Amino acid sequence: MTSLEKEAAVSAAAFGDKTSSAFKRRFMIRMIIVLTGGTFLDGYILGIVGPVSSKMTAELGISTVWEGLIAAGALFGILIGSPLGGWAGDKFGRKPLFILDMGLFVIASVMQFFVGSTQLFISLPLQLFVVRLLMGIAIGAEYSVGWPLLSEFSPARIRGRLMGLTLIAWYAGFMFAFVVGYLLDRYTDLGWRNILGTSTFIAMALFLGRIGMPESPRWLWSKNRVNQARSIAHRYMESASDMADMEREVAHSGGGFRMLFSRQYWRVTLFVSLFFFCVVTPYFAIATFADSVLQKFGLGGGLAGGVGLSAVALAGSVATVLLIDKAGRRVLTVPPQWIITVILVILGVWTDAPGAVVLGLFLAFSFFNAGCGTLTCIYPGEVFPTEIRGIGTGFAAAFSRIGAGLGTFLMPWSITNLGPSVTILIAAGIAAVGAGVSQWLAPETKGKSLSETASGFSH
Repeated sequence: MTSLEKEAAVSAAAFGDKTSSAFKRRFMIRMIIVLTGGTFLDGYILGIVGPVSSKMTAELGISTVWEGLIAAGALFGILIGSPLGGWAGDKFGRKPLFILDMGLFVIASVMQFFVGSTQLFISLPLQLFVVRLLMGIAIGAEYSVGWPLLSEFSPARIRGRLMGLTLIAWYAGFMFAFVVGYLLDRYTDLGWRNILGTSTFIAMALFLGRIGMPESPRWLWSKNRVNQARSIAHRYMESASDMADMEREVAHSGGGFRMLFSRQYWRVTLFVSLFFFCVVTPYFAIATFADSVLQKFGLGGGLAGGVGLSAVALAGSVATVLLIDKAGRRVLTVPPQWIITVILVILGVWTDAPGAVVLGLFLAFSFFNAGCGTLTCIYPGEVFPTEIRGIGTGFAAAFSRIGAGLGTFLMPWSITNLGPSVTILIAAGIAAVGAGVSQWLAPETKGKSLSETASGFSH
């Protein structure tokens, strides 16, 4: 038994550990389901737009600018919701935001059914954009609260794997939505409003599943609510070492944006934000409009094209999750980004490449991008201390969505006006920046406790 485990055992005996290992395992399974469900839902609302975009565009008579804005509306909402949710989660606790953000999502998701059904003083495209913006705000809050909450409950030995599951859920949600949207659009009489509104059923199930979830013991400890922290930790946490590590955390004074950009943590903020930005920007732009991108390169789009990119991306994320707690973080972060850069340069330069080669390169891009992209939901929960774990995660997610939103918004315009070759080369440049920043700053956090990962990268 290690010294940490001995300390935890003494604390448990003194405080009274009243729950069984089976109870704790059931709780952890429930925690994983309701948290991965949030990222599944995020992927779903983004993926469902692609299959109905042409019908929606035709019915509303909207321009490519509005098409891009509606597709990117949720991304811009995340830009707002992530830092606000992170700030609120650090100040008021993870638990209340964990419920409120999903409640907002249920409301906004239901509103999709009624776009244009009532007379408002704003146009139909603007109504839809506002609804998607509200959904994005809810999802943004989900990132900045859900990921910290999962990292604060996860055992250190499998934390990477559990955190990585959230991105697997995202790709699964995106792919599932593309299939559902395509099939409903092609084989039913449902309008695009009803197809977009199918996210309501997922949101409601998650809202109900979150009722009664506990507060993060590490957050309580950071607020000097020691007895509550110990009570929840001994009731729900499996790892004695992690419980002892919580009690070794030293609460930092201050917090908020000032601490985020302090001398001690500016490198953490810079790395996580730029890494996140450069990974998601090319993917969102290409995957959201997979059908039109593949057709511009002379390939057939439709269900096979859109699902193919998402399915390979899902495989890349699964591969990373299986390796993350054995191989470590850096080896799965840095090399894949250089590979992505090379792939995109080839696609941009080799304009007359055979169709099979182009398709193979796009699939390889999806695989490696998703692989290193899995770290975007692992690093934030590990390298920020408890006092700014929420706002740090939220800021990084918001910064990334600037790129994702602009990429999704500008992709239709760029392909039309600059051409697919130049568009892909721009994506290659963004990927190269991410690779360089990760080469410089990406830390190795495999197997370390949260107090070690947060303090070790700040010096």
